Amino acid sequence: MDEATDFPDKERRLRELRRKAASGARLGGEGIAPAGGPMPVRTGETQYYGLPLLKPPVWTWEVPAYFFVGGAAGAAAAVGGVAHAVGANPALVRDARWIAAAGAIASPPLLISDLGRPERFLNMLRVFKLQSPMSVGAWTLAAFSTAAGGAAFADLVDRRYARRLPVRILGNAAEALAAATGLVLSTYTGVLIGATAIPVWSRHVHLLPAHFGASGLGTAVALLELLGHRERALNRLAIGAAAAETLMGLMVERSDDAETGSVTQGRAATLTRAGGLLSGPLPLALRLLAPRSRAARNLAALSTIAGSLLTRVGWVAAGRESARR
Repeated sequence: MDEATDFPDKERRLRELRRKAASGARLGGEGIAPAGGPMPVRTGETQYYGLPLLKPPVWTWEVPAYFFVGGAAGAAAAVGGVAHAVGANPALVRDARWIAAAGAIASPPLLISDLGRPERFLNMLRVFKLQSPMSVGAWTLAAFSTAAGGAAFADLVDRRYARRLPVRILGNAAEALAAATGLVLSTYTGVLIGATAIPVWSRHVHLLPAHFGASGLGTAVALLELLGHRERALNRLAIGAAAAETLMGLMVERSDDAETGSVTQGRAATLTRAGGLLSGPLPLALRLLAPRSRAARNLAALSTIAGSLLTRVGWVAAGRESARR
């Protein structure tokens, strides 16, 4: 069909659209935009033409898993660095290094799997933007993975082959860098989602970094305890992390604004509340009521790990529900 014969059809379709627009305006707006006017949004709703105003996050399971693994690895590196600096048990320092290294190995594949192609991750490393949480996070992950892996490798060489000073110096330097970048890695994911337009995330932008950081610290300590470490300092760190998780859970529950509804209602609320209970009040009670019980500390450690993972899954699910409202 040529342009001349197609012209009447276009005119007829245009007249039909104008008629529907005028009819929609007279009926109070049924999802049809008046000609030349703004697209109407129904009162009390967040949709136009049946579509949400905000696009829900399309993240797959790899993202909350990355949040969990990266948070625990980063916190473990920080714990190991501090333990080494104060002259703690060398076995504790060594295990903290290897937990950090294991997380450093697992984190990039999880992130790349969600991105779809490795070159997308590499593209984020082309420039460094301090104002971009994603750019800072990509560079932090790259630096942390390199440093944590280097510290664990230096420990392996130092113990199995020869206790040489240069190897030890390089290992300690890598450990210090892993500890510094680990603190960022364990908290930046809260900044990352809080900097978006998703209402429930942006509403808690100041809470989420501390929330994820405390959760990561609790998980790192729990892993060290399950490996057999029973230092009092670890138990104190775990108590502090559980107390912080309990307090922040109460803060979220006391929020009565519309944005917080995605965390306190529906399926996401079930996940976040279960995560908060398992990483906050339950391990806190176990550690305070039975501080010398090996079984109680192991149960508290397992509860903390499960709660930390559910916390990440719950907040991602809350973001999806918040965007659809």
